[in-house]
Amino acid sequence: MIFGMDSALYWKLSALMFLQYAVWGAWYPVLAARLLGPLKFSGKQTGWIYAAIPLGCIFMPLVAGQMADKYVNTEYILAGAHLVGCLLLFISGWRKDFKSLFTVILLYSLCYAATIPLVNSLMFHHLRLAFKDAADVGAAVDAVAPKIFIWAPIAWALAGYFLTGWRWVFKTAEQGRDCLILAAVLSVVMAVICGGFMPSTPPQGEAGTPMLDAMGMLRNPNFLVFALITIAASGMMQFYFLGTAQFMQDNGIAAKNVPASMAIAQAVQALATWFLLGQLLGGPGYKWTLVLGAASWLLMYVIYVAPRPRAVIVASQACHGLAYVFFIIAGQVFGNSIAPEGTGASVQALVITAQSGLGMFLGTQLAGVVMDKFNVEGKFQWRQLWMVPGAIMLVCVLALLLFFRGAV
Repeated sequence: MIFGMDSALYWKLSALMFLQYAVWGAWYPVLAARLLGPLKFSGKQTGWIYAAIPLGCIFMPLVAGQMADKYVNTEYILAGAHLVGCLLLFISGWRKDFKSLFTVILLYSLCYAATIPLVNSLMFHHLRLAFKDAADVGAAVDAVAPKIFIWAPIAWALAGYFLTGWRWVFKTAEQGRDCLILAAVLSVVMAVICGGFMPSTPPQGEAGTPMLDAMGMLRNPNFLVFALITIAASGMMQFYFLGTAQFMQDNGIAAKNVPASMAIAQAVQALATWFLLGQLLGGPGYKWTLVLGAASWLLMYVIYVAPRPRAVIVASQACHGLAYVFFIIAGQVFGNSIAPEGTGASVQALVITAQSGLGMFLGTQLAGVVMDKFNVEGKFQWRQLWMVPGAIMLVCVLALLLFFRGAV
């Protein structure tokens, strides 16, 4: 037994969470350096490449959530989507022009976006079954879920450190396609694990349409406020992903050291998930956890704007790790805590659509435009650029304090 549940189930769910985010973490944080460097894409073109995942997350989570709640076992959808995804990642590694690379990355993103809410819904479903005899099932799930979510930042960090080590040994940092190849290999492993080792997770929906039931939650003022702020705050995360790798290199951090430097965020994320998330959710509650997450991003952008040595830039990656735990993951747990019966996958899909879909797509477009505006003769004016997401995050923090009541 681990944390009051069957140890075999814990390790299966942990492996699922680990591989899901190892795939994403292998390429997403560092691909921008390949696009802006060797491929010479503009900021707007880079923005569109990074908009592919958010575009996929606008539609595919809703489709996948409906399928998983109503028609097909969750583990089969996960296996199929990752198997197709690995082929598309291999192809993308050798695409050098914008149109063909964007097309392949978009197709891949449709596959990957379908899997994001399903990993969460599969985990929450089996946790509820594991603690069905507990006095307070919801509290038990909220206490144990962070012990599984912790494998997401660990995976993201290890993917970054592995890629850095690979670049040191094989000198592949110049072209940067190695991140896509690593993600493809991990996708194959994920497909095998999902198809052959995950517990059976059949549809749970009864009569009706689970997705419409989930969307009905928007009639709740508190959930509506959460969704709107999530769209704005998650969008500002795209400035971090599009700009940080190049920002570090422009401030004297070697390209081969960038993945490991950015992976500090995931190391901190892992510690915060393990030691703090459950305590905050069970103590101060959802409102103050979300406020702390948004404020962490605000602090990071303040550090980016202020004069600082390279070491402070590297250290500030911890702020992103804290923000991801206390805003993104806490938001997903919040969605699960109020999900109507039989709509678990659909509710997770709705939250992911707000976070990784609408929010990140709009944020990517804004980031691309802002990066082009503050690019003078091939050099980014980083201080002015970072002021934009910083100002928007300040508004998000204030909106959470004023309008999110913290109890549904």
